Amino acid sequence: MDKRPTIEWQDTPQEHDYPAAESYLSLVIGRQAAKNAIRKLKRAAISMFAAKDIFRASRLSLLGVGNWHVDKDRAKIIQQEKISPLLLYVDKRSSTLVIADGYHRLCAVYTFDEDAMIPCKIIE
Repeated sequence: MDKRPTIEWQDTPQEHDYPAAESYLSLVIGRQAAKNAIRKLKRAAISMFAAKDIFRASRLSLLGVGNWHVDKDRAKIIQQEKISPLLLYVDKRSSTLVIADGYHRLCAVYTFDEDAMIPCKIIE
């Protein structure tokens, strides 16, 4: 019997996800480019990607259980609270996927199911 919880997703990212994404992106691509990216992300449609594919494309390490933010998101999943979709940016210069917002949520989901399909807004 499969004991994995069902992961519940909100239909759209939370409004506070966008300023967090802009703050992070401003460090990666610059302030004005980050502002432009956020405008595009707000208009972008939701796409679905497997957790493992997002990790591979981002080239990031998995934060494990014990990370406070990951544990908090794991608790939300166990309690079947809806979590926010990820905000992703494809950096063409480095051919890397940037997780602008949702890294801890991605890590939490991955601990339950690496094949889980994750709703994302993604832009280039």
